[in-house]
Amino acid sequence: MAAAYPALTVPVLVCALAMPLAGCLRDPIVSARNVAPVGNWRVERQIDRATGAPISSAYLETRNSSHTGIAFSQPAGMQVSCFKNAPLVHFTFGYQIGSTRNAEFAYRFDDKPGRTIKVRFVDDYKSVVIEGPNEVAQFLDEMESSAALYVLIRSFNRGRTSADFKLEGGADAIKEALAGCPPGQATKRVS
Repeated sequence: MAAAYPALTVPVLVCALAMPLAGCLRDPIVSARNVAPVGNWRVERQIDRATGAPISSAYLETRNSSHTGIAFSQPAGMQVSCFKNAPLVHFTFGYQIGSTRNAEFAYRFDDKPGRTIKVRFVDDYKSVVIEGPNEVAQFLDEMESSAALYVLIRSFNRGRTSADFKLEGGADAIKEALAGCPPGQATKRVS
């Protein structure tokens, strides 16, 4: 029995030494390692290994998000990206904010008029997506020349949620984020 113990030690030792190296083999497309700062934004620039097309997005985080049921300010995120050849804007929160059936989404850039628009709340009820071509185009047009964004979500069963974003570098971040979209897609409006 004592002779078997040293024989088991070698495979265990080899596995233990190989574990740190296994992290080096992780596919960079899923780890988002190619990220650069653009103003307050983090911009991802990668190439899809399957199609050869650019994959890019711009992510902005704020620590200034409030919710009816939470006493302290919480982080929230906003991401601009090209998904399935179309631009979209995605907001994430650390708590449930509502659903498509029972909530509304409004926003305001700087001192410009505010808008309430049609959005889709994702199944986890913690995320919301602006994906309609007109809504995305209007949102990005206004964001490009703005310094701040205020978002308000009102829900029947989840209360109210708000977030303030500082948009420094927004115009460049939008351009970088939508590099993977077909030309003209980001500002295309459907009549």
